[in-house]
Amino acid sequence: MQTTPFIVEIPQAALDDLNDRLSRTRWPADYGNDDWSYGANLAYLKQLVQYWRYTYDWRRHEAEINRFAHYLTTLDGVPIHFIHEKGKGPKPIPLLLSHGWPWTFWDMNKIIRPLADPGTSGGDPKDAFDVIVPSLPGFVFSTPLSKTWINAVTTADLWQRLMNDVLGYDRFGAHGGDWGAIVTAQLGHKYADRLIGIHLQNGAPLDMFTTGLPSASEYAPDEAGWYGKTVDFFANKAVHVSVQSAEPQTMSYAFNDSPVGLCAWMVEKRRNWSDCGGDVERRFSKDELLTSVMLYWLTQSYGTSARYYAEARRHPWRPSHDGAPVVSAPTGIALFEGDLCHWPRRSLQRHFNLKRYTRFPTGGHFGPMEEPQSIVDELRSFFRELR
Repeated sequence: MQTTPFIVEIPQAALDDLNDRLSRTRWPADYGNDDWSYGANLAYLKQLVQYWRYTYDWRRHEAEINRFAHYLTTLDGVPIHFIHEKGKGPKPIPLLLSHGWPWTFWDMNKIIRPLADPGTSGGDPKDAFDVIVPSLPGFVFSTPLSKTWINAVTTADLWQRLMNDVLGYDRFGAHGGDWGAIVTAQLGHKYADRLIGIHLQNGAPLDMFTTGLPSASEYAPDEAGWYGKTVDFFANKAVHVSVQSAEPQTMSYAFNDSPVGLCAWMVEKRRNWSDCGGDVERRFSKDELLTSVMLYWLTQSYGTSARYYAEARRHPWRPSHDGAPVVSAPTGIALFEGDLCHWPRRSLQRHFNLKRYTRFPTGGHFGPMEEPQSIVDELRSFFRELR
């Protein structure tokens, strides 16, 4: 199938329009919210927007993005963007990296080159990978999306075609976090014979949205506190799941029109979902925060990215076979203690062909951005045994 080299070239008119909108922001009142308990804090957001207008340089980040090899293709009428960086070593194996929301493909940028060319970062060239990083359908440059029923399950089908039919890899490895972990788990379920192995950040059973949360009794003594944390997240903090599952189109009118609104929605998630202790810039620089927002803003892709949740609710996961375990591909899981929720290990062992399980004391929901070296070391170690 045809692929087309792609260079990110945002028209200047789009940047000028953004600056004009920022200059005319109508700010709301904000009181009693120093701790962000009511949502994004006004004082911080004003500071960030000031930086956005007068210091942030999109062209510099655009040039950095273009240092990687980008391509476009179309699968079943769905436009797909992906990075493809060839490995430098005696026998690189193909590795597919899948992101989540409100991530973008760019959340993987710190781990792409160390994985593809380990010799330049103190690693062994024998651990090299051909690294493929697609944008999920409807996210950023995998747009415009005009089809319904595109969710994590159908994305796995698209990724199988991308890797096997478009890029010509007979077998490949896969890793993912957030939605990307579900896409990766589905690959390990439906296409196990084509997977060298799968690796997940955190990880949860594929039927999690239909079977509900694990019981308190399933958690081991060394997992104390995980049950309460997981229940609290889904009961009180997963507002994005409720809204984006039910009314993603309604939200899109606001966030497609207001860059500050989009920024507030996404930066609040970076702060509250990362292991930053309430100081978001402990984990992300202003430039990193704004580049993530820019990728959504400039591609007008918030609406279709949010529909990923609605399509998951409308078309819940169904098994492709009745084999056991559900995910039979060799599986590794990296758990960051600061992430949003945690399934008990015994539940994961029933669901996955679990070969490696590593707990990290630091790091939150955005692993490749927060703890890139941990992810790199994990992937090298896990796949070293499967080469």
